[in-house]
Amino acid sequence: MIDQLQTMLQDALSQIASANSQLELGELKANFLGKKSPLSEIMKKMGSMSPEERKTFGMKANEFKVQIENALNARRTELERLAIAARLASEHIDVTLPGRKLSVGSLHPLTKTIEEVEDFFIGMGYNIAEGPEVELDLYNFEMLNVPKGHPARDMQDSFYILDNLLLRTQTSPVQARTLLVSDNKPVKILCPGKVYRRDDDDATHSHQFMQFEGLVVGSDITMSDLKGTLEAFMRKMFGPTREIRFRPSYFPFTEPSVEVDVSCFKCGGKGCPLCKGNGWIEVLGAGMVHPNVLTQAGYDAEKMRGFAFGVGIERVVMLKYGIDDIRHLYTNDIRFLKQFERGE
Repeated sequence: MIDQLQTMLQDALSQIASANSQLELGELKANFLGKKSPLSEIMKKMGSMSPEERKTFGMKANEFKVQIENALNARRTELERLAIAARLASEHIDVTLPGRKLSVGSLHPLTKTIEEVEDFFIGMGYNIAEGPEVELDLYNFEMLNVPKGHPARDMQDSFYILDNLLLRTQTSPVQARTLLVSDNKPVKILCPGKVYRRDDDDATHSHQFMQFEGLVVGSDITMSDLKGTLEAFMRKMFGPTREIRFRPSYFPFTEPSVEVDVSCFKCGGKGCPLCKGNGWIEVLGAGMVHPNVLTQAGYDAEKMRGFAFGVGIERVVMLKYGIDDIRHLYTNDIRFLKQFERGE
């Protein structure tokens, strides 16, 4: 029987050495050391042996078990090492390769345009002024020469929260607030911000939109100053060859008031669908600050004059970048934003 053990040992060591998985090692352990293994069958015959044979056979059986266990553990460790080596080889990183380009965000068209506008006017000596979006009727209308019952209120259908509290319909209240605290001193401000009006959303209208307004007040301000400022601004935003024209209009807070057009940058003034065939595109409203506005703010309208202008930022963005639907600026469609980023 000792010869059988030796033969079984050699067979076991051979199979263990060629095992290729942990599962296979588990099966070999059961085959050679389990309750139904040949070793167990031989051990059952020990009762018929003499004491001397039983002692000798017992020692050999224990040696057999130890050698099998040691071989199993050694092969298990080797398989684990090989598995780790294979995994490391499959996950090898060549650090000399160029890095992958990370996808990073970019400025939204509105943000980009606002920053361009602010940079331009800051360069001309303007200060940036801001105010609340929930505004008192006093600042949104009355101090801008639009008393209660005035027909001009119908031009701006408003979101009222209380009788005298509303979502501002323009950034002009910032101008009124600035004049009140300026102590009759010169003012030169730009007021960007969000405004709200009751309007049906479509390709060219939105119930909320961005606006910026400019206000300059001093002792020697003239219409020529307004015209020169707007000409420089239009050429900065739409190109150096742009022409500008003023058309008489009406706003309660300026007198005289004008609508400002810029020559069509698509057809060069020849006429096209963008400009509806007349060669001009309406961009903004402007005018000389109404004396009543200055007086209500504590200024001496006989000594101080000023000009003001206002434009929807979305309109500038749409005209500058050829965007045909204002809703593209608010739906955050990643395809549109990437297209804008690429300049398409």
